[in-house]
Amino acid sequence: MQIGHPVRVAIDGVDASGKTTLANELAEWVARLGCPVIRASVDGFHRPRQERHRRGAGSPEGYFYDAFDYPAVRQALLTPLGPKGDRCYRTAAFDFRTDTPVRSEALIAPENAILLFDGVFLLRPELNDGWDFRIFVDVDFETCLSRACRRDLDLFGSAEETRRRYEQRYIPGQRIYMETVDPRSKADVIVDNRDPAEPAFEILR
Repeated sequence: MQIGHPVRVAIDGVDASGKTTLANELAEWVARLGCPVIRASVDGFHRPRQERHRRGAGSPEGYFYDAFDYPAVRQALLTPLGPKGDRCYRTAAFDFRTDTPVRSEALIAPENAILLFDGVFLLRPELNDGWDFRIFVDVDFETCLSRACRRDLDLFGSAEETRRRYEQRYIPGQRIYMETVDPRSKADVIVDNRDPAEPAFEILR
């Protein structure tokens, strides 16, 4: 894809759908083709804890509306890598684990670079026009919860606490996204990732 600036690819989907794994696999494949790869994630663009939890730590609305700093994503990546951008980018702005800003060095992207950016809520209006290609990784919420209870043990301390948080905040927050944004309708490709060993691809555009 030759568009005169780096190609900005969103890899969207619900929590624990396999977005990061897919993005990393794509990064290896793109690199083998000889294209420079920029890897980044919405996890590097959280808002401070006080802002994320201003509606309450368990609020689904807080997850959907307050968790991430979308202006920072645009300023650090989408605008500089887009048309008329200077290609001077940063891959993160905030570390949610330490609740502190990230002072990362600015880098210059080659014109033929490909940004592979994974995360939740990427096709919402605040970001959607900043992508050149959109992938939605699709799993049902039962699969999401089952995977999260294994993946997030270190983050939340136990499967029980992980389940509680997902059932209270994360899955209801994703339902808000599905109902208000309908990300599947905005994707160029949908990846059915219920069985990671045999994902199914649906090309929409």
